[in-house]
Amino acid sequence: MIETQTTTIKQQQSSAPIEYDAIIIGAGAGGISALLHLRDLGLRCRLFESGGGPGGAWYWNRYPGARFDSESYSYGFFFSKELFQEWKWSEHFAGQPETERYFNYVIDRFDLRRDMQFKSRVDKAHFNDEKNAWDVTLADGTRYRGRWLVAAVGPLTKPQLPKIDGIESFAGEAYHTARWPKHPVSFEGKRVGVIGTGASGVQTIQEVAKSAAHLTVFQRTANYMAPLGNGPVTDEEQEQIQASFEELKRKVNSSYAWFLHTPDQRSIFDVSDEERERFFEEKYNARGMGIWQGNFRDILTDRRANDLISDFIRRKIRERVKDPETAEKLIPKDHGFGTRRVPHETNYYEVYNQPNVTLVDLKATPITRIVPQGVQTSESFHELDMLIYATGFDAITGAFEAIDIRGLGGQKLDDKWIDGPSTYLGVMTAGFPNFYMPAGPLSAQGNIPRTCEYNAWWLAELIRYMQAEGLTYVEPKPEAEEEWTEHARQVQSTLLTSEVDSWFTGVNRNREGRTSRRVVQYRGGAFIYREKCEAAVRNGFPEFIKK
Repeated sequence: MIETQTTTIKQQQSSAPIEYDAIIIGAGAGGISALLHLRDLGLRCRLFESGGGPGGAWYWNRYPGARFDSESYSYGFFFSKELFQEWKWSEHFAGQPETERYFNYVIDRFDLRRDMQFKSRVDKAHFNDEKNAWDVTLADGTRYRGRWLVAAVGPLTKPQLPKIDGIESFAGEAYHTARWPKHPVSFEGKRVGVIGTGASGVQTIQEVAKSAAHLTVFQRTANYMAPLGNGPVTDEEQEQIQASFEELKRKVNSSYAWFLHTPDQRSIFDVSDEERERFFEEKYNARGMGIWQGNFRDILTDRRANDLISDFIRRKIRERVKDPETAEKLIPKDHGFGTRRVPHETNYYEVYNQPNVTLVDLKATPITRIVPQGVQTSESFHELDMLIYATGFDAITGAFEAIDIRGLGGQKLDDKWIDGPSTYLGVMTAGFPNFYMPAGPLSAQGNIPRTCEYNAWWLAELIRYMQAEGLTYVEPKPEAEEEWTEHARQVQSTLLTSEVDSWFTGVNRNREGRTSRRVVQYRGGAFIYREKCEAAVRNGFPEFIKK
């Protein structure tokens, strides 16, 4: 059996590559959007996905409690009004199972599955200077070639484990939230430990606490959180949503971060103390992330303004957590509200009022080692039956680094980005012709499907232009890339976010050489981003080297 498999792989490696016009990596929102647009142009496409189905992050992140924190109807695709009206979301913030069903519905509804290949991990993607095309090799050794390479790998897709001695020695059940098994996992009667209190950790903790004999939460960094306000979509709301397609599309495409929420244009200092408090209460108790994305315009740029909203959230935490000592552990001391990713929750803080839940502050008592029976901190030992790593991702560039990507002359993308990513509009990079990155580094992210759908439209416009001009390939001019990268850097420097260590600023404490801040996203707003992109289309893409 082993000999037969080895022979087959050798035969595949020695044969000529299978050729397409475009090769797409990833079956999340970016890959699906790109496949739709490129097929409409008549291109022969092949999409490779390492998972067993579509959805990208929503295929892999099936941990208990996984759900949207942007409204379901703002997250789904907008390229088809018919699709929008056919699919009826059951909740305002859909859970993972429903979202996975949605992605499967979309690819079948538009007959995309025939151009997709699942359980197919891309190992290498090298630009062939002689052929002016991309040579792509899968993990099983099969080879493909395409004029275009679309790396729709996503900004939050490569799981990150913490650096802890003895991590492989744990004898109980161990899971990472981003690689949760398909089979049911029971917490009933078990001593469970969760490491991490970011967005995935918060959702997991809320579910585990319902049935675990005891839950120990290991918190390294306290985060500000706000209520999600989820609930079923009523029949009346469903009618309103489906009748509002154009309005919703306009809202998400004109907001700051592609969400239904956009900053209030008043300064926090334009209103009285009483009006400000009423406004905060209204946002805090409303559905979704309005308290973060729809707050006064200066809470993320003015420290005095940020202090006011941060103090409001601190008061809310103290009101909801009964034990004052525990409440203080849950209140961030090293950053202000909204300067890091704000997880949205349902009764998260109330979890710590339960007798079966313990909070361990890793800043005060760090983990020294994981042993077969549990977790040892500098202060005490925690015996566990199950350990859950809610430690997030090697964000923004990690998924690119997982593939051996080489451009002109064999230049490695890893080497080019060693000091931080540099791109043109967040979607292309100099020296890598016809290489496209939906929602890539230095793009305007936020509500990711909106970014992906817009980037796919822009790619189609670029290829349509190339077809009309008889061009073989394009790559950004180095000076255009430098200008965009510098613009992104300048924009970030105006935000309080730039002063905080997080994946927003490229900090990864579990990666050597990633402990200092970098610019990895464009924070100037989706509306400005769109203006820049559409100017390039109108002007005939002057920022490119064309051949």
